[in-house]
Amino acid sequence: MQVTTDNKLRASLIVLWLGLLLLCFLIASCQKNDTVYTLTDGQKLNFYDFRGRIVLINYWAIWCKPCRTEIPELNALQKKWGNDVVVLGVNYDGIQGDELKMQAKNMGINFPILTRDPREQFGVAPSGVLPETLVIDKQGALQAVLLGPQTTENLLTIINSSSATN
Repeated sequence: MQVTTDNKLRASLIVLWLGLLLLCFLIASCQKNDTVYTLTDGQKLNFYDFRGRIVLINYWAIWCKPCRTEIPELNALQKKWGNDVVVLGVNYDGIQGDELKMQAKNMGINFPILTRDPREQFGVAPSGVLPETLVIDKQGALQAVLLGPQTTENLLTIINSSSATN
């Protein structure tokens, strides 16, 4: 009798352990899928792939004059520091498809544009101010929210301070 009870207990513990393992796998899988975003060119990106790099998520709109001032700064930053920094854009008005591509071209944006807003992933509400830039640190956590147009010099200062704390 004792052997049967021990075997049932072992079997129950194994089933419980396997269930917990499966649950952990499913949670991790769902979380990772929530970080997959489509770009205007149809490519997919995953924020997990950017671990070890600073990510700047810039919100812009075609009607925003300060955004037009800031875009060349972001383009230059991406071009020069692209191995350490990733610049991504999000259209504030939620424009999609060919119109989004046309607006990005008209704004002179040379960095990738997301077709879905990642704010929820980083737990930040819209500020209502443009331009707005989210600074994501090397571990994938929100480091800062920058309001108004930024210069390359200002962004590099923030990036360097974010790098120093990681």
